[in-house]
Amino acid sequence: MTEIEALELLSNYRDAKLVKGVVSKLHQQITRPWSLMEICGGQTHAIMKYGLDQLLPNEIELIHGPGCPVCVTALELIDQALWIAQQPNVIFTSFGDMLRVPGSQGDLFAVKAAGGQVRVVYSPLDAVKLAQENPDQQVVFFAIGFETTAPANAMAVIQADKLNLDNFSILPANVLVPPAMHAILSSPDNCIQGFLAAGHVCTVMGYWEYLPITERYKTPITVTGFEPLDLVNGILRTVTMLEEGRCQVENAYSRAVTCAGNKVAQKLIKQVFIPVNRNWRGIGTIPKSGYGLRDEFHHFDATVRFDTGKIKRSESSICIAGQVLQGLKKPFDCPAFGSSCTPQSPLGAPMVSSEGACAAYYRFGRK
Repeated sequence: MTEIEALELLSNYRDAKLVKGVVSKLHQQITRPWSLMEICGGQTHAIMKYGLDQLLPNEIELIHGPGCPVCVTALELIDQALWIAQQPNVIFTSFGDMLRVPGSQGDLFAVKAAGGQVRVVYSPLDAVKLAQENPDQQVVFFAIGFETTAPANAMAVIQADKLNLDNFSILPANVLVPPAMHAILSSPDNCIQGFLAAGHVCTVMGYWEYLPITERYKTPITVTGFEPLDLVNGILRTVTMLEEGRCQVENAYSRAVTCAGNKVAQKLIKQVFIPVNRNWRGIGTIPKSGYGLRDEFHHFDATVRFDTGKIKRSESSICIAGQVLQGLKKPFDCPAFGSSCTPQSPLGAPMVSSEGACAAYYRFGRK
């Protein structure tokens, strides 16, 4: 993509003139190369869609992080979902973007096509309602997501408990951002010098958890949103800190984020969940990086209700999704990218997810 083509893409954005002004400041200010990671896959897609990566100074390398909950959901969880969804008298519910994520043996869409009761819902509370309406069926909700979806997942469990529903359960799969940042920054292969933190996660959790990360690893972090103007402002703030030798957490998304976050939502999460070790697909186990159900809600855990211990797992030997999710490789570095791995026939989750880096590169022509 040329700079002219990128400017044409940006022209469709209402604040294109303001974005150009911020980009001009970056060109004037930057004095050396910097590597920045945007955590959220939604941010990656916005950067590609509006050609921001082509307009930034050449000294800035944007590295795409593991900020796609669909992409990092562990293979064993996908395989457990497939197993459960094929059981008789089970209604398996999920957000729509999980249906095409490949497991060892197919995906949820294939289970649905074969006659399985796989249903797309827009809220975990929809799954609770299905359990009320179908008392002779076991209703399972695939509880994926970062901290943003955890409050609603917790509310569904609390509601099911109040209604004494013994036919509702969740497959816990929430993952947490700060432990992933620790894992990236502590890796001997780390090359990240600054972070763009995901604004929607911080809307719930605040950014107080990022303060010790900045202090420990001497890495500046800017909380930012998803509009092109949000993103270039976040990049400018991060580069400014790096150029000045400052390591702080700055909030460039103050219209939605406070340092403390949403205390009511955090209390709800703590009422239902506890931090547990979680395996991230392609990355491995990160300590205390997921949410598991507390003992008093353990009976709502689908892995307890269903026999998932005999599942065989096998990842594609070609797919390099793990290295992409860690920012070690670009999607086009994969030999399967755009050939044997496409959105229609994905080998890895980042190609099929609406927030996956591989999907963004494929959709917006970064080949």
